[in-house]
Amino acid sequence: MSTFLKSAAQAAACVASLALAAGAAAAQDVTWRVPTSVPEGSPYFVNFLERFADNVELMTDGSVEVQPFGAGILVPALHVYDGVRDGIVEAGHSTPSYLVNQNPMNAIFSGFPGGMGPEAFATWIYEGGGGELLSEMRAEEGFKSLVVGIGSSEVMAHANKPITTAADLKGLKYRTSGPWAEVMRDYFDAVPTVVPPGEIYTLLERKGVDAIEWGPPSGNLPEGFHEAAPYIITPGVHQPTFLWEVVLKQETWDALDTGLQAKVEAAAELTTLQSLMHFYDNDMKAMETFRGSKAEVITLDPAFADELSAAGVDWIKKTAAAQAEAGKPRMGEILDGYLAYKDRWAAESGYLIRNGN
Repeated sequence: MSTFLKSAAQAAACVASLALAAGAAAAQDVTWRVPTSVPEGSPYFVNFLERFADNVELMTDGSVEVQPFGAGILVPALHVYDGVRDGIVEAGHSTPSYLVNQNPMNAIFSGFPGGMGPEAFATWIYEGGGGELLSEMRAEEGFKSLVVGIGSSEVMAHANKPITTAADLKGLKYRTSGPWAEVMRDYFDAVPTVVPPGEIYTLLERKGVDAIEWGPPSGNLPEGFHEAAPYIITPGVHQPTFLWEVVLKQETWDALDTGLQAKVEAAAELTTLQSLMHFYDNDMKAMETFRGSKAEVITLDPAFADELSAAGVDWIKKTAAAQAEAGKPRMGEILDGYLAYKDRWAAESGYLIRNGN
């Protein structure tokens, strides 16, 4: 081999080695411990967090590992955000619903009575600017937010007594959280209480509460609530949809190279789409099971459902107004855009074919 060819071969080998080294350096091996607010094995754990872990592994070719943990293992169920902020874990998976008492602006993103349903809400999040607004709010708290889960409508209540009118809510001991707890207390004289998810069944079965709300039909079915209480109240006007997110400290996110960031974001969006379809399909099966059980399914009169929804909208408008009076106008600004999008959806989505009511 000529000297020229030998030199060229050596140069090529050198370039190849450098390329491999650069690729290895770029292919970060990152592990995030991610606790969630629900017990391991629950539908939220499997459908949201475990699915996200699998999608991140797929998208990043294993360069980023998400290790899911159930509630209470690394941090308490209702303190996931605190666990991330305090550096106990690299990331956490929870819902803005648990932060409404700290900052009522979270109510817009957690879902509230009278708010948008899953179709409109998901479209607002991904195409109407809602996701960017959530990211801005979390950035002010030092977090990077990834939407990992938008859900179908919930069951309004599994109850030890029938609920058909506003009078039935007066004095009702009701396990709930977020905006609905505020509406129940302030508008209907109910007595809301918040307990971690793992304690709900026992509380209902032992009649420590009159009613509970937790999730959509397929989220409630494996919990056995229909066996613990004789009444199931629908539709889920209290929670037309809901959102869960994975949050990280901004510096944890920034330590990831931009290529992997894009892949993790794609994994989050894929998870949200897949999990919502999964809920839709499994909710039908769950409702069939409920209707075949000993529990009675009560469908609210539309006028009563409208009354509940109107109370929710009134509550969130008054809350935003109170925030503005306190020198915090941002909630009202976001809410105005949210409600405008909801009205636009209602006005212009009549062309869609929907099967059922």
